[in-house]
Amino acid sequence: MGDVVLGVDIGTSSSKAVLVRPDGEVVASSSRAHRMSLPRPGWAEMDAEVDWWGDVVALCRELVPLVPPGDRLSAVCPSGIGPCLVLVGDDGRALGPAVLYGVDSRASAEVDELGEMLGPAALEERCGSGLSSQALGPKLLWARRRRPEAWARARTWHGCSSFVVQRLTGVDALDHHTASQCAPLYDLRSRGWSEDWAVDVVGDLPLPRLVAPDDVVGAVTASASALTGLPEDLPVVAGAVDAWVEALGAGVRRPGDLMLMYGSTSFAVQVSPGLRRRPPLWATCGLDEGTYTLSGGTATAGSLTAWVQDLTGGASFEELVREAAGIAPGADGLLVLPYLAGERTPVFDPRARGVVAGLTLRHGRGHLYRAALEGIALGVAQVLDLFDDAAGASRPVVAVGGGTRGGLWTQITSDVTGRAQVVPEEAIGASYGAALLAAEGVGLVPRGTDWSRPGRLVEPDPALRGLYDDLAGAFASLYPATREAVGVLADVDESGSTQPGAGVPAGARELGRLA
Repeated sequence: MGDVVLGVDIGTSSSKAVLVRPDGEVVASSSRAHRMSLPRPGWAEMDAEVDWWGDVVALCRELVPLVPPGDRLSAVCPSGIGPCLVLVGDDGRALGPAVLYGVDSRASAEVDELGEMLGPAALEERCGSGLSSQALGPKLLWARRRRPEAWARARTWHGCSSFVVQRLTGVDALDHHTASQCAPLYDLRSRGWSEDWAVDVVGDLPLPRLVAPDDVVGAVTASASALTGLPEDLPVVAGAVDAWVEALGAGVRRPGDLMLMYGSTSFAVQVSPGLRRRPPLWATCGLDEGTYTLSGGTATAGSLTAWVQDLTGGASFEELVREAAGIAPGADGLLVLPYLAGERTPVFDPRARGVVAGLTLRHGRGHLYRAALEGIALGVAQVLDLFDDAAGASRPVVAVGGGTRGGLWTQITSDVTGRAQVVPEEAIGASYGAALLAAEGVGLVPRGTDWSRPGRLVEPDPALRGLYDDLAGAFASLYPATREAVGVLADVDESGSTQPGAGVPAGARELGRLA
């Protein structure tokens, strides 16, 4: 009898699941699209019961029957977007919408308040960086103040993957990696909760029990088995935030290894040889025992390509890529500042807005799409430069995510950044890394196993270096040059937005699939 494990990942625009053998062979996979809600400027939410748990139930019911005859399902592990916040009641169900990671900036006032109260130096020393929209602590304080009825009914709180674990097992636990993104509640030095700071944020609401990402937290309950089709008592491994789990599945485990994820947002994770505090990058616990990482991410990437798709009439990504590929590098003088959802690294400004500069009557849809990809790449270049400053130049970047599949986006990124990228042969995503955690957690493979298989190498075109260096200077000047003006526009947006948003563009269901 052979073993298979199940990895499940909940992303921004879809959830995916994969059955994998202990040697890394994929048996079967599936996905389900969903949408995040943007009910107010700066807010980004999901329905944890429908988009998280509902997707897990549906995917499990689809894949469990595909376990080959004679094999057995030996473990399951979730990963998910993060850090996110969902309050849960005594029945384990969500008490309202889940507040999403750094794309949600509703707690800006709490970020400022806690930052001033605790002090930048103390925050950097204990948490690895200052507070921003990426930190979960300010969102907890926001929920305590702005959702008092739900707060009063809450038994505890969860992130995305730990919510799924709780629904599968009934156990309240949070992995150390996700907890390390809950600043200022977690102390990176001691790898535990900062009880003295936590009480100012959560009061008497219990802090979850801390576990390792590859720990077996519990087993599938009878009720969860009836819903999902998973075997009762199946071991459930904790999991972690999707970008780090995807890095694991892509073989990014050694100090200096760096992953760049092409998804709804762009995100970079580098394994550090030890605890390094390099603001404005985020320092976090790694997934392997005793390790640390540095990370940074932009607020838009594939979500911008989907916006362009919808804005220009809903053409297929294949058509947009073909048109953009026919446009010369530099998009004939069109430059996009891709801050359509504010920006995280490096400016950390939730009130930043997108800018299209150099627009003329001769520019068309292909120009806009190419300029969007170049704008995303220019933002990524700023993030990667921060890694160089922190740890020195890394090996070739490992590129993952849906945006790597078409080739144009990755080539533009290499040309803009001047960096080679390796695109692994296996491109399923974080669900593949979650399956690896499941296999490690129940001892089917030793810790440190690498399932990745290098695929194609994307190298920069040296002839474009001068052009993109010039564009990088223009790009860097756009934000400070427009910040005051877009601040006025942000005020207009916030004062005039009284109706709940309909969600992300329909095209987000295929974010960056072929870019």
